[in-house]
Amino acid sequence: MSARQIILDTETTGIDPEAGHNIIEIGCVEMVRRKLTGNTWHQYLKPDREVEAEAIEVHGITNEFLLDKPRFVELGREFIDFVRGAELIIHNAAFDIGFLDTELARNGFSERMAQICTVTDTLALARKKYPGQRNSLDALCRRYGIDNSHRELHGALLDSEILADVYLALTGGQTALQLGQSGQDGDGGDEPVRRVDTAGMGLRVQRASADELAQHDAFLDLLDKKSDGAVWRQLKEPM
Repeated sequence: MSARQIILDTETTGIDPEAGHNIIEIGCVEMVRRKLTGNTWHQYLKPDREVEAEAIEVHGITNEFLLDKPRFVELGREFIDFVRGAELIIHNAAFDIGFLDTELARNGFSERMAQICTVTDTLALARKKYPGQRNSLDALCRRYGIDNSHRELHGALLDSEILADVYLALTGGQTALQLGQSGQDGDGGDEPVRRVDTAGMGLRVQRASADELAQHDAFLDLLDKKSDGAVWRQLKEPM
């Protein structure tokens, strides 16, 4: 996986590139080592056909608005240079990659997206993690408590920014914690665990106050909202 990731979204004149539909907006947000850099690439593009009414209802981009915008052929090289070598993060990647490959071919570019960068589909990740559930971008925002209230219409740059938050939540969390495990860094890995005998020590047990318990429950509520459920609550007998 590349340390440089580009969260990408497109808006189009319709749903089928093979029927002559074009990309009319590309939005890219850069992330390096899971940190947003603030570097973006965002362009509106003039299509070679009218935007369908159904598409305008989704993204609100009108034919009149696009009249003075550059065509893909004018900015294709700049776009390729921006994403080259990165891992693209896309929700329902087949749709966007299909359009991008069609635009590259239609406008005389020899490369296709698979030759320029790698692709990770967050829809596929979400379906694997939450099988049988709704995994649209809006549904994932609700699941992870991500604010998308400003998303009245789809927009490529806005959707990329939202998807960046969703991707971090979807792939976040600690994956491994191996301290003193055998064979790790050669530092005492073969040494057995020594347990302390606490009998007769007269250790004092400090119980949590009601206020502390309430704060603990509030924190677990937050963990439930942001993840697949707080592990503490999944234990039959919390320690």
